[in-house]
Amino acid sequence: MVPKQLSSINDVDAASWDGLLAADYPFLRHGFLRALEDSGAVCTESGWLPAHRVVEQDGELLALMPLYQKSHSWGEYVFDWQWADAWERAGQRYYPKYLSAAPFSPVQGPRLIARDGASARVLLAGLDAELQLGAVSGLHLLFNVGAENDWLLEHGWVQRLGCQFHWHNRDYQCFDDFLAACSSRKRKNFRKERQVIRDQGIEFRWLTGEQLDDAAWQQFYPFYAATYYKRGQEPYLPPAFFTLLNRYCRANVRLLFAVQGERPVAGALFLVGGDTLYGRYWGCLEEYDRLHFETCFYQGMERCIAEGLQRFDAGAQGEHKLVRGFEPVLTQSWHKLQPGLHEAVADFLQRERVGVEAYRQDAISYLPFRQVAE
Repeated sequence: MVPKQLSSINDVDAASWDGLLAADYPFLRHGFLRALEDSGAVCTESGWLPAHRVVEQDGELLALMPLYQKSHSWGEYVFDWQWADAWERAGQRYYPKYLSAAPFSPVQGPRLIARDGASARVLLAGLDAELQLGAVSGLHLLFNVGAENDWLLEHGWVQRLGCQFHWHNRDYQCFDDFLAACSSRKRKNFRKERQVIRDQGIEFRWLTGEQLDDAAWQQFYPFYAATYYKRGQEPYLPPAFFTLLNRYCRANVRLLFAVQGERPVAGALFLVGGDTLYGRYWGCLEEYDRLHFETCFYQGMERCIAEGLQRFDAGAQGEHKLVRGFEPVLTQSWHKLQPGLHEAVADFLQRERVGVEAYRQDAISYLPFRQVAE
């Protein structure tokens, strides 16, 4: 067996690719990756050149890894700019590099999927060979859930820890059940924040299934794009991505509009996979007090309760999530770099993890839940 490089996700049969996935994880589905490619969001010009890897035998898919050749480090959410700067100051070239991730989406999930250890090792050995030949400066696998850890460790990769904030549905039947688990002061704060939205005459409309027509996506895109324009950036995703996502992965999509009167004033995109709700993109054209918290957090929490979902991943970063009940969870990524750089990074990561673990422990103290009976 030898690993095969794909120049496009369309080079592999969708049923074979999805059939190897062990869980309903939307960001690795063939349709999601296809929407990124078909829309031009990932391509040579955007610095995300598809280079997916598969291992096949007798027409059967045995292992897969979504992979991109990157010419920059944008859109990743695990930051290696300092590594790049140090390596280039040493007279070496940091880009291109190989990256296994869900592009523009810092969401935990599987990355290397294999029917057996032998197939996984074949895939990783092929990447090792390219690294040794100097084709890339390094191999990076971001936000994996751990099934691949032993294989990666065996091949000399090093682990990096991070921290995100996720909300957990403790079998709540309604939002008031969540409030009952919080301290009295926090309950008052939550209710006050939500009342501010009602006082502004803002209501919310969820769209799913057949409601997700072209008009809905045309209405949503300016909200998504505004978030980037406010930061002086171009949006990562073009309008075509969202209509293609709707075509290929409609069952996973949840679209939310905040409406004042009959006028949408904000929009947010969510995806559902397994027992998890993923909050992905949001935006508004005008500023409304507390609208971000309601649209991106409280509405998602209520959606989890309504659909019986157990976890809400609202995206990377954001310490303001802590006081709203989003608990700190450790995330991981794995890296294997050129000799010289690899050893220096491994030493840095060993020291960094102490700080990350301490940060998570400290963050727990800011959660709103009752510590003692009131």
